[in-house]
Amino acid sequence: MKSLEGKNVFVTGGAGFIGSNLVEALVEKGAHVTVYDNLSSGKIEFIDKFRKRKDFAFVKADLLDVEKLNAAMHGKGIDLVMHLAANPDISLGTKVTDLDFKQGAVATYNVLEAARKSDVKEFAFSSSSAVYGIATVKPTPENYGPLAPISLYGASKLASEGYVTAFSHLFGISYCIYRFANVVGKNSTHGVIFDFVRKLSANPKELLVLGDGNQRKAYIEVGDCADAMLSIYERSNERENLFNLTTRDQMQVSDIANEVVNRFAKNAKIKYTGTKQGWPGDVPDTFLDGKKMESMGVKLKFKTSRDAVMNLIDIVAKTRK
Repeated sequence: MKSLEGKNVFVTGGAGFIGSNLVEALVEKGAHVTVYDNLSSGKIEFIDKFRKRKDFAFVKADLLDVEKLNAAMHGKGIDLVMHLAANPDISLGTKVTDLDFKQGAVATYNVLEAARKSDVKEFAFSSSSAVYGIATVKPTPENYGPLAPISLYGASKLASEGYVTAFSHLFGISYCIYRFANVVGKNSTHGVIFDFVRKLSANPKELLVLGDGNQRKAYIEVGDCADAMLSIYERSNERENLFNLTTRDQMQVSDIANEVVNRFAKNAKIKYTGTKQGWPGDVPDTFLDGKKMESMGVKLKFKTSRDAVMNLIDIVAKTRK
């Protein structure tokens, strides 16, 4: 079993939602962490408690700035790169069509090339269930195909996976690719629950839900997600790794809407736009197979999608008091 203690880990997007939780888990395991983040969606307060540590460094810069990226990595003795930086707003890709290409595929290439030049031999990449598109097999296993994403976000993740596997083959870099279910929890700043709460704050009498409410998703709590990433890295002896990170069930959007209304605006009426998808590119039914993850000894604290969702609702409620 590999150990992260004392390893130099370079985390892109480490001030973001998932990234900051991963950084916390890495620090707890004794890793030396460098966070590289442009703070476009990340927040410095998420990692502020680590900034006085001798085993922690923060670089504010963009992954499209190749010169700064190379300088941040070169000669630093980086053992492992964990690449999480990406556009967090899937629906935005319909308005800015090159956003995911630049912040996804191009940024991933830049990170891999900087890692190659710095002789980094281990690479972890946060991918997404979006690469599966509208899968016909549920729950969807890692070997499902052909992969046909229906969003530019999903396309960028799939392209990035291709760069990871190609760099691995050509330059001897070991990798872990993680395909996330919907991630919820501490430090979250976007997503369905936040959208619902914001709408109710603006109009406590009505909650407008995109879609028909029948969309079903698998949700995983962010701390569980971070722990699973590290557990798989530590326990795998393979050079090439691909894992779904997920709970074993789904939760329907209408159920989430009811829970949010009951907590924040009990008299609000719920209205649906009536479309099958919440927005163009939205996959209305995602359900991942997590058996491979579980075979690595991963045990989730929040075992169901409902557990994960309700935990975030609790967190949001506490911040509003």
